Amino acid sequence: MKMFLLKGVILASLMFLSVLFGMQQANIGIQKMKGYEDPKFKSALTLKETGDGDFQASVLGVDVTSHDLEKKKQKLEEIKAYNLFSDLGKGISNGISSGINQIIEMIPN
Repeated sequence: MKMFLLKGVILASLMFLSVLFGMQQANIGIQKMKGYEDPKFKSALTLKETGDGDFQASVLGVDVTSHDLEKKKQKLEEIKAYNLFSDLGKGISNGISSGINQIIEMIPN
């Protein structure tokens, strides 16, 4: 099961990187076909090194930073939305677990 999951994650990552590479190649092809660079066309993936040795990444022209991810995580934690299906699943699993434990305790050793 672990190997299947590992293979699936590797395959999905490879497909994602292949799509980004294909978009970048299409962008380069469009620029070559036009004969000049158009500022409206942005690269699919851009990595820039800052002065202090850090890297700045942008995907499809949108900057990606760790601060954005932290803000999204905090926002999700603040929402604390009630999930009916999650509570139902927890209740059913607790009921089944307690029922099986009672049945096991009834069986004499």
